[in-house]
Amino acid sequence: MLSIRSGTANDVPLLKTFIEEFATYERLSAATTEEQLREDGFGARPKFRVLIAEVDGLAAGYALFFDYYSSFRGHGIFLEDLFVRPGFRGKNVGRALFAHVARIAEGAKGFGIMFNVLDWNTKAIEFYRGIGATFLDDWKTVCLKEKALHELASEV
Repeated sequence: MLSIRSGTANDVPLLKTFIEEFATYERLSAATTEEQLREDGFGARPKFRVLIAEVDGLAAGYALFFDYYSSFRGHGIFLEDLFVRPGFRGKNVGRALFAHVARIAEGAKGFGIMFNVLDWNTKAIEFYRGIGATFLDDWKTVCLKEKALHELASEV
């Protein structure tokens, strides 16, 4: 049986494992620590929320998301991670996680859910097309980080 629940501070070790598995899948590296996840997700000022999917009591996947604001559209949710472990794929776990995030967005009167997908991840792209997502091909994701972030911040 599939169930979706909100993550808690007790889930931080599992969340860290999920993030590492997801990073491996996406050919990236994960640098967040359990302490950082605990503080950022479950501290005095949470910066994200997380849903945990379980199938027959086994951890199957997660969705990590946060609120953001668009000056053009108002409140929205940014879905940072949606990951389902390989053994649970094809069992509607990803769809159920996404549906729960959609319900949260609607409940907050949000305009939608924004997210990124790597261009080589054809299975994810097919999944997102299948649920009716709109691809914003004329927009480019941009990130100012590390040395460039530090250099610009030091100008103030």
